[in-house]
Amino acid sequence: MTKVILQDFLVVDSKGIYCVYGDFFIDAKEAVKTAVVSHGHGDHVTSGSHRVFCTAPTKSFMELRYKKGAARDFRVYDYGTPFRIGEIQLTFLPAGHILGSASVLMEYKGVRYLYTGDYKLQLDPTCTPISLVKADVLITESTFANPAIKHPDPSLEVSKLNTTTYPIMLGVYALGKAQRLTAIINKHCPQKKILLHHAVLPFHRIYEEHGYVDWKYLPYGRKLIKDEPENVIYMVPPLTFNSYFKAKNLIKVFASGWKRLQSKNDMELFISDHVDWDDILNTVETVDPQEIWTLHGDGKALVDYYNGSRTVKIL
Repeated sequence: MTKVILQDFLVVDSKGIYCVYGDFFIDAKEAVKTAVVSHGHGDHVTSGSHRVFCTAPTKSFMELRYKKGAARDFRVYDYGTPFRIGEIQLTFLPAGHILGSASVLMEYKGVRYLYTGDYKLQLDPTCTPISLVKADVLITESTFANPAIKHPDPSLEVSKLNTTTYPIMLGVYALGKAQRLTAIINKHCPQKKILLHHAVLPFHRIYEEHGYVDWKYLPYGRKLIKDEPENVIYMVPPLTFNSYFKAKNLIKVFASGWKRLQSKNDMELFISDHVDWDDILNTVETVDPQEIWTLHGDGKALVDYYNGSRTVKIL
């Protein structure tokens, strides 16, 4: 029996990514009746939906952000446990992006559609490694879908911090990046004392609730930096980092895969939680889809690369 890939299986509109045949949204941008959430980053979650399907850590992050308004009804599933929404069977699989991040395998009338959400192949000590499966359609993010982009080894990047004893202000995203950097710095820069901004601390606490309890860090205190300024790393979220653009007597560093966020700082630190070009190609080889659908970025380079050898559609 020939498999029929439904070209309108997923439709992108102002509310998010809509699954027509299951009547649900993936990573909705506003409150909807039924939402499937891939992970807890702010550009993938919203408050007030009636039913939300997600992993346990994602539920914790949403409740931290939105309190009682996070959702009326959470449906929490572990990785690898199938569940149904209407006639569609769904399964969360580890995406390797942050704690609780999931790709979503959707099976309908014999066709397997794999939505990656945000994902990475690099090993990360703060989340479950990615698990890829065969699918007929791969719906992939394309944040860094550019042949010129290759993410360096994170341990080698972090080791750059060992080249100075000056206090470092390290800009990080509060969820995911901060926890990953804490773990890697603890391992590769053991002499560094990590101080956390108050906006970062609650996310560390949630990681600890889910078993990540061996990190060394302290809540920020002005006296801690004043009394012992050498080998101190003060982790701050982007808004705080940008507000200190005139700060002196410290090294400014921002952890990101984006070149544009490195240019005005004292040191480059290319740490990304997304796949680069080679990792997207490796994902395609592993999943072996008939069709590739791209989201969250520019898929034109993939269209050109496969040049008809694989069908690539930009959603």
